[in-house]
Amino acid sequence: MESVETYIQRLEAWFAECDGAVVAFSAGVDSSLVAYAARRFLGADKSLAVISTSPSLKRSDLDLGRTFCEKYDIRLREIQTKETEDPDYLKNGPDRCYFCKSNLYFDLSQISKEFPDWRVMNGANVDDLGDYRPGLKAAKEFEVHAPLSDCGMTKDAIRAVAAQYELECWNKPASPCMSSRIPYGQEVTLHKLEQIEAGESFLNELGFDIVRLRHYGSVAQIEVPAEKLEWLMLYSNVVKKRMRELGFESVEFDKEGFVSGKLNRVLS
Repeated sequence: MESVETYIQRLEAWFAECDGAVVAFSAGVDSSLVAYAARRFLGADKSLAVISTSPSLKRSDLDLGRTFCEKYDIRLREIQTKETEDPDYLKNGPDRCYFCKSNLYFDLSQISKEFPDWRVMNGANVDDLGDYRPGLKAAKEFEVHAPLSDCGMTKDAIRAVAAQYELECWNKPASPCMSSRIPYGQEVTLHKLEQIEAGESFLNELGFDIVRLRHYGSVAQIEVPAEKLEWLMLYSNVVKKRMRELGFESVEFDKEGFVSGKLNRVLS
């Protein structure tokens, strides 16, 4: 990894070529850094962060996004994207993310008409290019820019730059769309998203910052980092009780531990 100063210089040079920025903002560290950089290098009047309040975003992330933008004087616009009304999204095929991002980028393209010379941009980074990311296809179709990727920044580089700027989110665990907890081919429903959010929020309250509740119909499969498994088992009874209250018939504790993108294994 190159020096933090090098990445900051690249970002400043990248934004120097922009007339303005409409940022696809999710409150994760990647898009937070883009929103912050746009505000820092372009100014408050030339940057706008846009977050969707759709059911696929955790309410806790929405609250974090609002707080972040208020702290750093970033203009924030909240919209309601329509992916949960899109049959292609709800059927939850391997290309689900494409339809989600297509809905988002369409809405951003409409907003960008208010700012004709501004660039629409996201938080895609170099690491994303080597992963299965159907949303990147949608970004290409809508001509969405990716300053972090263009500047050669990996996830580690992003966190290092965010830490340099003392952004509280610099070490925030990844928090992908809640639909990613539902196995491909099993329909996405609002009820399932509500169960996932409530279950993960409960586990967060128990002290598990990194957690996934994989939704297998009547079964809730819980993932935490391998080193936290023993701790999780101390709470097994209370976790099972809470999951039953949420409508699950049974609970499984994944002995492998948390692995990002585990449900993508079926694609190989």
